[in-house]
Amino acid sequence: MNIPTFKVFLPPSEVLMPRLEEILYSGQISEGVPVVEFEHRFGQLIQCPDILSFNSGTAALHGALVLAGVRPGDEVISTAMTAEPTNMAILHAGAKIVWADVDPNNGNLTAESVAAKITSRTRAIMVVHYGGIPAPIDGIRAVANGIPVIEDAAHALGARYNNKPIGCHSEFVMFSLQAIKHMTTIDGGMLACNTFKGNANIKDLLAEGRKFRWFGIDRAAPRTEVDVSTVGYKYHMNNVTATIGLVQLDYIAPVIARHIANGKYFDQALQDIPGLSLCQWDAQAEPSYWFYTVLVKDREKFSRHLSANGIANSQAHKRNDLHSVFSSSRCNLPGLDAFYEKMIHIPCGWWVSDAQREFIVNVIRQGW
Repeated sequence: MNIPTFKVFLPPSEVLMPRLEEILYSGQISEGVPVVEFEHRFGQLIQCPDILSFNSGTAALHGALVLAGVRPGDEVISTAMTAEPTNMAILHAGAKIVWADVDPNNGNLTAESVAAKITSRTRAIMVVHYGGIPAPIDGIRAVANGIPVIEDAAHALGARYNNKPIGCHSEFVMFSLQAIKHMTTIDGGMLACNTFKGNANIKDLLAEGRKFRWFGIDRAAPRTEVDVSTVGYKYHMNNVTATIGLVQLDYIAPVIARHIANGKYFDQALQDIPGLSLCQWDAQAEPSYWFYTVLVKDREKFSRHLSANGIANSQAHKRNDLHSVFSSSRCNLPGLDAFYEKMIHIPCGWWVSDAQREFIVNVIRQGW
């Protein structure tokens, strides 16, 4: 048996390929109507109507930081328990990263640690929903006290908090559409923009975002008459990836549902195992289980035991504060130390069958 930790989902070829062929030979393959349609339908999925599409999640985070008012030299509070692009985007914006600590029970930022790191130079707070477990958004927003919150929801499509989809709670929420996420467009990112204190005029904000992702140019104006007044980037989505996204939206509900069903199965079946603890989270949080995280004693031995039985497993991410590029932000993070020492991820995605998830539990219960 071979059960991978990650696997790409694509719709049936007989559905996807005709749509792709149509757009590829339409003569219009850059940003156009399919991109606008995809933004609209994605917004319906997460119940946020104001969406900006990008060619990657990292580009979307860079856009969120700039739209939030982050400028070179400003401070952004973030987490070291994430994939590197989360924090690379902060460097792209020219800002200084300030690490806050995480809950050792789930790897997410705590409101208390965020509050302790806020200074007069803080311009944004970057929050990651690690593994699809929603961070304590209400608490973090309360201590933010008007400072824009940017949620990195790369792991959390389909997750919910306080009975609302992730995507509705903060000024900016980024979703990654990279290859192995819940939903892929091969690559891409979506930025949900919500109307809070910092986003009072959402129409102007969206217009600014569209210029940011296209060289600072207003594409609605005649090209020879525009004046480019700010630095922009080539971050836009194209019609090809948007078309993949439009087809994917017809299939995403059961894909996410299977992740959640498998995750909830493990929540029950992996209890009371010596040497293994399960993650814990806010009662308001409903994870979408991008992967399933367990906290184990003797992780290396546990990993070898699973691998010997054909069950892929991984730490997935190196804590970012160990990278040289982020060395100037290093500080004491005891919560992260405790989480990082024990955490490991096992498969729980749409590809894990009932028989396979039972096999995983049986292998773990054998001990390591």
